[in-house]
Amino acid sequence: MSSALERLKNLTNKISSYELARKNNLERLKELYSEIGIAEKVQSMEALFEFKAINLSGVSLQEENLGAIKEGKYLQILAIAYDKNAAVKSKNISLAYFGRVESVESAFKDKIVEFVIRYRFEKSFINLEHYHGMLEQL
Repeated sequence: MSSALERLKNLTNKISSYELARKNNLERLKELYSEIGIAEKVQSMEALFEFKAINLSGVSLQEENLGAIKEGKYLQILAIAYDKNAAVKSKNISLAYFGRVESVESAFKDKIVEFVIRYRFEKSFINLEHYHGMLEQL
């Protein structure tokens, strides 16, 4: 009996930990949304999550070299919009352009990387909720 109770306790702790991490992530994402100028292009935070994905050019998002600049490239945040009724289903939309990656201040570049990672973190929760709801319909 204590084994089952212990597993339930661990699961509850893990869920509350994720919810707290998600709440903190959203607060910081809202700050970055304004700080790096995304609010000028996307009118609301909710509208950000209508995009299929957000990518970054000019800087690596790979775990092993996260934030490393790609010399000679331009730093840009790109959103991928998807329209299943259009002839061309997906389209890249520039959300922010910052010029040559070498000329962007390192601390500002780090905020841009943080914004994209935090967006993806929240987007994964949204996707999780979506698929959970689909499974409940089965």
